[in-house]
Amino acid sequence: MSQSKGVDVNIMGREFMVSCTDEERPGLINAVNFLDKKMRDIRDGGKIIGVERIAIMAALNLSHELLHAKSGNVDVGDIKRRISLMQDQIDDVCAKK
Repeated sequence: MSQSKGVDVNIMGREFMVSCTDEERPGLINAVNFLDKKMRDIRDGGKIIGVERIAIMAALNLSHELLHAKSGNVDVGDIKRRISLMQDQIDDVCAKK
């Protein structure tokens, strides 16, 4: 395995330096592009404001999808319903601040 190197990546217009090997680089780039798209989709939905909140929502969405995929019970309609409920709850909390 090759030595780790720093790779500059961009997520929602923000630059990050991530360490990975040459072998891991294509997977890292795919993951960055996937996360960037998920976060932009959430931002473009208009309900969540702020990069930190968008990142948390993306992490929750991806975690939820991963856990359901691991159990073999992937129900896209249920995932969308739960995500919508989580977004509404986050909006309610943010509105109270």
